[in-house]
Amino acid sequence: MSDVDATIAALADPVRRRVVELLAQQPMRPSELAQAVGASTSSLSKHLRVLRQRGIVEETHPEFDARVRIYTLRSAPMAELRSWLETAERGWSAQLSSFADFVEKADD
Repeated sequence: MSDVDATIAALADPVRRRVVELLAQQPMRPSELAQAVGASTSSLSKHLRVLRQRGIVEETHPEFDARVRIYTLRSAPMAELRSWLETAERGWSAQLSSFADFVEKADD
């Protein structure tokens, strides 16, 4: 599975997409994320594990208390996905443009 495939698979779940949206705004603790998405902490833990394994989020611990977990969004997987989408969009745009040209010529 490619990195882009893994990112898309991880983002297939609406709860995980919402977590990514929230973390794009600011780093958060798991309890804050669970409350924001309306999930139990155990359910959210499973979602965070998937996102962490795919490299989409990372877990850090503040120096003042190593027991506290803070999740942040990693930019690299999202940048790779964005690049893939932009490449696909250029292909679609070129095909649509060619089709539009074909239709215009057929109408003449």
